[in-house]
Amino acid sequence: MGGIPLPGEFGERARDILAGRVEPVPARDAATVVLLREGVEVYLLRRKASMAFAAGAYVFPGGSVDPRDTDHAISWAGPSPAEWGAVFRADERTARGLVCAAVRETFEESGVLLAGTSPASVVADTTGDDWEADRLALIDRSLSFADFLARRGLVLRSDLLRPWTHWITPEVERRRFDTRFFVAALPPGQRTRDVGGEADQVAWVRPADAIDQAKNGQIFLMPPTYRTLGELRDYPSVADVLGAEREMVTFMPVIVEVDGEMHIVLDDDYRSGAA
Repeated sequence: MGGIPLPGEFGERARDILAGRVEPVPARDAATVVLLREGVEVYLLRRKASMAFAAGAYVFPGGSVDPRDTDHAISWAGPSPAEWGAVFRADERTARGLVCAAVRETFEESGVLLAGTSPASVVADTTGDDWEADRLALIDRSLSFADFLARRGLVLRSDLLRPWTHWITPEVERRRFDTRFFVAALPPGQRTRDVGGEADQVAWVRPADAIDQAKNGQIFLMPPTYRTLGELRDYPSVADVLGAEREMVTFMPVIVEVDGEMHIVLDDDYRSGAA
């Protein structure tokens, strides 16, 4: 059985959780989007070293669901929240928040917006001072996603997203997320930009190259990111990724004791469920 050792305080916390002496922190709903462009490259951000969670790791755009992401006033096109809920085994309200968080966080962290003026269109360009002002207002939560879309006469395009997988942060962590992963293609005409914020570096990279860089110690990838890149590396085109038939599986790394030492297990033994 493989895994990552948990030394010191982490190991003691893990032991206490297994013994029932400490309650795990509840996991917050979150969404992550694997943004793809032709050549099957993915968009990765390196989280600043000062970040409390996943500092220095290369990650996909994403983040926690804002309570306002569940607002029924958000204009919507594509599969309904109920349909997304069936896919992710979540109630309709949670599913609405997950999809909205996926689109909102992608715009906040890459400048790419999966929305259009109609159910058949998508914004062609999101550069310019006015777009940047709105992006910053979304980040500092002075602007809700519903108001942002309404003011610009836009509808969220849930049909531009595809479900990919589901990861839950292990119970030993003090910051935990219940994260649904989506994939989406970079819309025609749009381009990513170095938007700053939680990231200090961004890159488009082929999944196989990112994995090689991680193996060589050039970059740090968390297990969900590493595994997702491994799943994507053999697809010949973005269309193939978007058209893939996925078995929706929930993964949560578990705490185990191996020869008196606490570990987080990171192999297929931690698969917690499949649809």
